Amino acid sequence: MRWWFRQQLYLQIIICIIIGISLGLLLGDGAKALAPIGDAFIRLLKMLIVPLTFFTLVGGMTKMGDMRRLRTVGGMTLFYYVLTSLLAATVGMIVALIIQPGVGIKGLLKEGVAGEIKDFNFIENLVDWIPTNPIQAMATTNMLQVIVFSLIFGFGLLALGAKTEKLATLVNEGADLMICITDFVMKLAPYGILALTANLVGTLGTSMLMEVSRFIIADTLSIGIVLVCVYPLLIRLLGGLNPIRFYRNVAPAMLVAASTTSSLATLPVSMRVAAKNLGVPEKIYGFTLPLGATVNMDGMAVSIGVIAVFASNIYGLTITPLLMFQFVFLGLVLSIGTAGVKSAGVIISTILLQTLNLPLTLIPVLAALWPVIDIGHTTCNITGDLNVTCIIASRLKEMDKEIFSGR
Repeated sequence: MRWWFRQQLYLQIIICIIIGISLGLLLGDGAKALAPIGDAFIRLLKMLIVPLTFFTLVGGMTKMGDMRRLRTVGGMTLFYYVLTSLLAATVGMIVALIIQPGVGIKGLLKEGVAGEIKDFNFIENLVDWIPTNPIQAMATTNMLQVIVFSLIFGFGLLALGAKTEKLATLVNEGADLMICITDFVMKLAPYGILALTANLVGTLGTSMLMEVSRFIIADTLSIGIVLVCVYPLLIRLLGGLNPIRFYRNVAPAMLVAASTTSSLATLPVSMRVAAKNLGVPEKIYGFTLPLGATVNMDGMAVSIGVIAVFASNIYGLTITPLLMFQFVFLGLVLSIGTAGVKSAGVIISTILLQTLNLPLTLIPVLAALWPVIDIGHTTCNITGDLNVTCIIASRLKEMDKEIFSGR
């Protein structure tokens, strides 16, 4: 036991994943008995979402000191997050159009045909982001509304300045508290992941995986292109930084993201990496990373592009140029509202299919596959957040290049 507790978290997680796979193969459907352990771990992660987002986002805003700086950093952050999400959704759609997942699949779904595409009302979607009751938004985990309220709250603290110094201190102490609690929950991650892995392997039929192998390939290949091509180009061209050095520095956060498949659970690690490995000041990463952990979901944007093509092929929906534009647009808008926890993409996939007026009979298939493909999604999400954070710090000349270069 002493040896076990002396090991790093990532090593514990890798060992537990191997044990979970073995138990799933050995127990089969009997692995469902471990499901409550995994469910408890997921509930702990979900418990952290709202308070962690609120306190860290508002705290990051108060550390900027004034409204002028907030406009500068906030504007750049939103611009780059939108840019990376659009690129990610486009890559996902293009790769899926080349591989054509879902073409020729017969008997996978017993019912369901495509209907007319519903209009996506962008204005109504934006209006829905504004909470009528912030407490209700927090209670229902409506993260877009929580973020809007947090931004308004932070604006108010900055506008009042010294008058709210005590409240600002309280918010920052709350942020420290939530990060501490998150660290505690993450100590339980290996055991929760073991149970989730065993249940997945024991209950997911291999025949289903064979049927949708092209979907998995398209999704994984798209993630790889974003990680290997898009992010390095952005950080070189926009940030003037060495992409290889960047990946060496952010590797710990990427590994934790792949292990937990939770952007928010990886947030404390991302913050530590930003400070200790990348040389980014807290006044920047304290704003960009909490915001990115909820609204910058490049991995989900990639998946939306792939799922849209996959579903269209299965249900016989003709893919037109206008429909392709809608796929990319939905990849941006829907990925913004994806909470940074496990399987939130299943909910977003439901919204996507409803928006395209496609049957929901595909959802159980996506739900079964999500734990597998979400590893790449979360890794892409976290890398994108740190990529944008580095670009902003570099362009504002606030990055410690000595720390970034390892000197």
